[in-house]
Amino acid sequence: MATLTKPRFFFLSVKRNILPACFCLFTLFLVLFSQSNLTAAKSGLQLWANHVLPSLLPFFIATELLSYTNVVVKIGEVFNWCMRPLFNVPGCGAYALIMGIISGYPVGAKIVTRFYEEGLCTKEEGERLLSFTNNSGPLFIIGTVGISLFGNTLIGFLLFFTHILACLTTAFCFRFWKRKKHSFLHNYTSSQKPVKYIPATFSNLGEIISKSIMSSVQTIVMIGGFVVLFSVILSILKQSHILDFGAYMLYPIFKLFGVSNIQFSSGFLSGILELTNGVQQIATLPIKNISFSIILCSFLLGFGGISVFLQVFSITAKSSLSIKPYLIGKILQAIFAAIYTCIFIYSFPIFNLNL
Repeated sequence: MATLTKPRFFFLSVKRNILPACFCLFTLFLVLFSQSNLTAAKSGLQLWANHVLPSLLPFFIATELLSYTNVVVKIGEVFNWCMRPLFNVPGCGAYALIMGIISGYPVGAKIVTRFYEEGLCTKEEGERLLSFTNNSGPLFIIGTVGISLFGNTLIGFLLFFTHILACLTTAFCFRFWKRKKHSFLHNYTSSQKPVKYIPATFSNLGEIISKSIMSSVQTIVMIGGFVVLFSVILSILKQSHILDFGAYMLYPIFKLFGVSNIQFSSGFLSGILELTNGVQQIATLPIKNISFSIILCSFLLGFGGISVFLQVFSITAKSSLSIKPYLIGKILQAIFAAIYTCIFIYSFPIFNLNL
């Protein structure tokens, strides 16, 4: 009996100590690669200040302000006819989907969490919404990836269209998520129970704006911390050659697709960790078969990266919403996005830009 319990205790011990060990290694690597880490942290901070902050903060404030009105309920009443039969979610999910698409990561997750906290959706509906409402925005896909990185507006529109198409496909797949399970406490539609908000009036306008700004700033600072953290983590992985080892392990898979440049597997791993760095590396690599670069970027845009995953996790952690459907949903969306992009590229000559 004793010999049977030893492996169990060993694995429990490993599970209990793996995070402290990782944190200790991270601190050690911060000291060992202090110079490169400092540069990476500055680069991440500049990325946040110059791009993330100005693009996301206004949308965060706007969504906070709208939460003090009945706009969400009205949108729910308008779109309930299609959201319920197609995706098995309340009509207010259309608001989260639209704002998530317009604003980009992680606005959709923040809105869905608020919906659940305010009683606009059940736990199961909130988890379904999490799987498809958190997306990359048009400014990043069309502007940054399409125009700035690939130098082609058409590629940007293709990536954005397949991104949304993959998002809706994922939403339809998740309509069956916990279909037979319902939360008793929140088993109602938006039209049956009012939202728990303080109505915005001219007398409390200053207070509402202040609260909206404070809540938005708290979220945007948290995102900035993740951007800096993962910039440093990527620097450590590069300096310690761990990223090179991972790229070498993936290289045979990429070689099957006729890609002989190992930098593609390195860019893919970087994108799995942090989206912007990976997409930038892949899009700027010289290759005759540019279609492969586009399809790979489409996959990474659909997945979003571990950095965004942890951002969403930090937002949903205070609620009882499970992060599992979000992770599964992003994996599905990444696969669907790559498939749709591949179909469009090889079905329509206008999208085939191979040299």
